[in-house]
Amino acid sequence: MKALLILGALNAALAVVCGAFGAHGLKARVEASLLETWATASEYHFFHALALLLVGVLAKQFGAAGVVTAGWILLAGMLVFSGSLYLLVLSGQRWLGAITPLGGTALIIGWVWLAWALYKAM
Repeated sequence: MKALLILGALNAALAVVCGAFGAHGLKARVEASLLETWATASEYHFFHALALLLVGVLAKQFGAAGVVTAGWILLAGMLVFSGSLYLLVLSGQRWLGAITPLGGTALIIGWVWLAWALYKAM
């Protein structure tokens, strides 16, 4: 629980840094479509950082191991989804886009896992 809360807060800060870097540092360096890709990465990064905070609070409230598991799955999905998009933009390696759906799938699994864990805990 504590780890998810700390990781959520740190990832929220990192998402803001990445968003600002995309808006200001990359603007003159990459094409518009890659800026959109970066914006998508930082948006999902931020939302899922907030989700980690929520999961940490829910884990404390319900004490359900499944809730914590959902948080770790969401963290993995966030890292793969946003991370692959950040790397794609910075490196120009378009093949990294093939990895992104794996992160998206993990995000979906994490949300469904959370729903199931909360259902069982209530």
